[in-house]
Amino acid sequence: MANNIAAQRIQREFKEVIKSDEVAKCAIRVELVNDNYTELKGEIAGPPDTPYEGGNFVLEIKVPETYPFNPPKVRFITKIWHPNISSVTGAICLDILRDQWAAAMTLRTVLLSLQALMAAAEPDDPQDAVVAKQYKEDQEMFRLTAKHWTAKYAGGPSGNPDFEMKIRRLTDMGVEEDQARVALSSYNWDLERATEQLFS
Repeated sequence: MANNIAAQRIQREFKEVIKSDEVAKCAIRVELVNDNYTELKGEIAGPPDTPYEGGNFVLEIKVPETYPFNPPKVRFITKIWHPNISSVTGAICLDILRDQWAAAMTLRTVLLSLQALMAAAEPDDPQDAVVAKQYKEDQEMFRLTAKHWTAKYAGGPSGNPDFEMKIRRLTDMGVEEDQARVALSSYNWDLERATEQLFS
């Protein structure tokens, strides 16, 4: 891929991101994973006034040979609790990464669009139905859960002692920590229902 359009284009965009104001403000970052520009690592800071604030979220960005006519494949490596991002795989549901992609878009617009998505979820077009349901039915529970995940996985400000205690109860029963967190998050931190689901 080293000499084709995709590589040249990504090279240019990579420089654009590095020189951008957002990088200067530490809102986004990008680095190369391999020298031929087919894979990059992105980072976005959790947007202010969201449960993701204070967290740093790492992305895997794979560039197809047909770039910029097809979108890059992007997923979250950092676990996140968000209606449009799978809590399991990090897959993202965002129109510009699918059918609304335009060749004029760049790495910078992709990273900024993902940051905007974190600040304004689209629960009616979810990637993670469980999170979307919680988001729609109990905003406060969603906020607390997303904040807890940010503290745990993205280096955000310290977590929630009540949630930590419930996770510890399950890990004491031999449940793996991440699994315990998912079960509790999915059942609005109802220890009984989470336990039932894990041991049924």
